[in-house]
Amino acid sequence: MEFNTQLTNLQDNLTYFANTLTQNNDDAKDLVQETYLKALTYREKFEANTNLKAWAYTIMKNTFINNYRRSTKVNMIMDSTADLYFLNSSRTSSEASPESVIAHKEVSKAVDNLVDGHRIPFRMHHEGYKYKEIAKHLDLSIGTIKSRIFFSRKKLMDSLTRDDQR
Repeated sequence: MEFNTQLTNLQDNLTYFANTLTQNNDDAKDLVQETYLKALTYREKFEANTNLKAWAYTIMKNTFINNYRRSTKVNMIMDSTADLYFLNSSRTSSEASPESVIAHKEVSKAVDNLVDGHRIPFRMHHEGYKYKEIAKHLDLSIGTIKSRIFFSRKKLMDSLTRDDQR
């Protein structure tokens, strides 16, 4: 009961934070409600005597980010015909420009030049695997995976910057 009471006492703070994230009152209310639902669902993951407000804010921020990512992946366009078909389509052309094809080849070549220990985690992360999944698959710690991906990005940026200067 104490957890529920403390959580409901955060309503004003959560509503304010949700409004700053969404810039829309209705979306903010939905976000607060979704945050409460997740906090109650995963309350056993909350460690007693820690900062409940920070924990709830983290849930809200992550929920907002995930919802944003999900909404940008699908571009629904409503057809104005009598049958009202819904079309999933990208707003950009499906054909790649010659510049982007060359850039893609350069980036792929730079990735291929990374050592296996950096290339494999980098590619897995790029393909959408979470750090935890990569760590489990490669039997390494999450910290090692994060470090290798970070250094892979740094090496790629350095490599591609040098190539541009030539």
